[in-house]
Amino acid sequence: MKKIILILFIIGITISCNNDGGITITKQNYLIFGHFYGECGGEACVETFKLTDQKLFEDTVDDYSGQHMEFVELEDAKFEQVKDLVNFFPNRLLHDTETVFGCPDCADGGGLFIQYSNNGNVKSWRIDQDKNNVPSYLHEFMNKVNVKIELINH
Repeated sequence: MKKIILILFIIGITISCNNDGGITITKQNYLIFGHFYGECGGEACVETFKLTDQKLFEDTVDDYSGQHMEFVELEDAKFEQVKDLVNFFPNRLLHDTETVFGCPDCADGGGLFIQYSNNGNVKSWRIDQDKNNVPSYLHEFMNKVNVKIELINH
């Protein structure tokens, strides 16, 4: 009986750990991530990237709204640096009814733009960079997005 309880406990922990992070990306399913700063000057103010299962692309339009994007492929080394970002995506975000968290860039602190496409079903979010204004379940993912953007740019 103790073995059965232990096995069920281990299965439960494994399932709960795997349910919170990660999304599936393919050639059709992708993750777009980036940051934006309105009161800013230069190329680094709006950075947006598209991640598929085998490639990483950078947006060349740098449209602050995220509505108009045109992507060019980046080198494989950049892809290798960021391909694990999908493992940190909080699945809870997919079920949240909010699409804006906090007040992204309202206080000139910037914001994150996240978009996930799953079989043509596209969901987008804007997230305040100030963690005091967003749910704690987003914090680790926010950190990872910012780190990955920094890696790509250097």
